[in-house]
Amino acid sequence: MEYLNRMADIQLRERLNAFGAVLIEGPKWCGKTTTAEQAAASVIKMQDTSMREQYLTTAASNPALLLVGKNPRLIDEWQDAPVLWDAVRTTVDERGAEGLFVLTGSNTVDKSKILHSGNGRISQMEMLPMSLWESQESNGMVSLRDLFDNPNMNIEAVSDVDIEQLVFITCRGGFAAFAGSVDDAA
Repeated sequence: MEYLNRMADIQLRERLNAFGAVLIEGPKWCGKTTTAEQAAASVIKMQDTSMREQYLTTAASNPALLLVGKNPRLIDEWQDAPVLWDAVRTTVDERGAEGLFVLTGSNTVDKSKILHSGNGRISQMEMLPMSLWESQESNGMVSLRDLFDNPNMNIEAVSDVDIEQLVFITCRGGFAAFAGSVDDAA
């Protein structure tokens, strides 16, 4: 499936140019990992079933080993081994460079396992599900504000999508895996 550019791509690049690491947070299935992979030079996926136990064992004994790889290094589902947060922060301090790591995850983190806030080293970025513009289902001529400011606006006059498709797309949601899916389910 072709990657659809996200507004988060620009934000991620800017943050990687300014910070040693970037944490991308957001709901499951909003595209955090896929977006991060576009910027990553190497990837480690903590949920990889063939490597999970090895990763967790390594994280428990020497977490810095999991940080070895081309930068930016993506650590997906990092919260499975919360010690990685402090290892990333320490590595950023030691290297004194920007754009070293991208952390992604949507599950709750056991913050009792984290010693440092990461302030000044790890930028926290919120990612949302895809907008209609990102999923290429809107030409950008209609904004939510316009709809509230002008309730009599004729959407079909300025949109490439008819009202039935808009209703379907709205109900479907902006989850990246469904982007571009405008088939009528009924």
